[in-house]
Amino acid sequence: MRVNRISRARTRAAVGLSVAALAAGATTGAGPAAAQPKTAGAAAADCSTAYKIEQKLSSGTTWRMCWRYDSKAGLVLDNVSYQPKGESAPIKVLNSARLAQIDVPYDDGSVEYDDLTGFGFAQGLVNLAPGECPGGTIKSVKVPDAIDPAHPNVNGLCTTTRSRGHAYRMQGDTANKVYQAQGKDLLVYTVNQVGWYEYMTEWRFQDDGTINMNVGATGSLSWEDYDAGDGRGWPIGKGAKASATSHSHNVFWRLDFGLDGSSKTKVEQYDSAVSAPAHGQEAPTNKTTRTKVTKELAGDAKTYRWWRVVSATGKNKDDHARSYEIVPGPTTRYPGRSFTKHDVYFTEYNKCEQFASNNPGNCPAGAGKSVDKWVNGQTLTHPIVWMNVGFHHIARDEDQQPMPVHWQGFAIAPRDVTAMNPLTPDELSWQNGHWEAHS
Repeated sequence: MRVNRISRARTRAAVGLSVAALAAGATTGAGPAAAQPKTAGAAAADCSTAYKIEQKLSSGTTWRMCWRYDSKAGLVLDNVSYQPKGESAPIKVLNSARLAQIDVPYDDGSVEYDDLTGFGFAQGLVNLAPGECPGGTIKSVKVPDAIDPAHPNVNGLCTTTRSRGHAYRMQGDTANKVYQAQGKDLLVYTVNQVGWYEYMTEWRFQDDGTINMNVGATGSLSWEDYDAGDGRGWPIGKGAKASATSHSHNVFWRLDFGLDGSSKTKVEQYDSAVSAPAHGQEAPTNKTTRTKVTKELAGDAKTYRWWRVVSATGKNKDDHARSYEIVPGPTTRYPGRSFTKHDVYFTEYNKCEQFASNNPGNCPAGAGKSVDKWVNGQTLTHPIVWMNVGFHHIARDEDQQPMPVHWQGFAIAPRDVTAMNPLTPDELSWQNGHWEAHS
């Protein structure tokens, strides 16, 4: 969905003005009363009520966090904590979480966009209709550096809850009783328009402690982009007269973990090796090896490899260190840039390192402008996690009009945060570890 840089900037400005006009005018419409906008003032460091999100889900789990809006990253979530039933206090998970870049190179080499730091992603926040936030609340966001400074407020942040289907199902040997529960999620999201794209930035906080981070691209295919005559495009419309240029979306997230209130978390990598069956064995063997990641790392996901971020201070009721496992989603790793060649980066915290590419921070001279340059052998005492998930968009007829959402993202899942499944029914809570059936 390419337009030339001048055209794209002009389109973005027009979008900003229409957003401002909506913000200044009516935003009411059919929809649940709970989804009406609530206005907030300037962000406060102590997270005033207007910037606090707290949701107790029907399963008993409570998520708490603060939100703010950055002039380039858009929505930022701070001080994220998780409190399942049975825990007397919230368990802090993240100091902060946000997008760190959306890099969009086109297959014909004509252009490459850095949507967060170069093309007004944050200023493209759009108003949400009440029906887009069913059963929830739409908050008003004051957009920094708004295109129309007289109208900076946009009703653009939705917080609501959704069911996700079965959380678990189990029945005894006699099938006399079935234990099952339907999972519930807290959903926090915004929509930002950049040129022809509309990016849905979605955060899902599950009642079992899992956090899903996704970006969905929707909007329109650019009719100005039907000019790929070099074999790199895909025919759109009747015959083969117009070809949409293929391109990639390289989305980065930046996670600053604060497990149990400490930033001094540890990183571990696990790899498994499968060997052929030895003599007399029925099946192959599988050995899993842990490697402590003590220095900065550019990591590549592969079969039988995973990472976890481990609390340096907190343990669960079984005396096991709390941790969160990184769960990569489907990805098409883009080999064209040095900063997109790896799936995950672990770097030592540096205040100036904020965006994965074209970083505008005031880093020292020679520090580099992208995350790959920051992996230089420093010891990890306060690790920052940068996740890169790629999608190669080859347009299709079904992408018009409008374009269905295509999602890319990943998750972090609790590993030993609680001693048992946080949704365990009370009558099964005694079955922890090695147990024998009641007589």
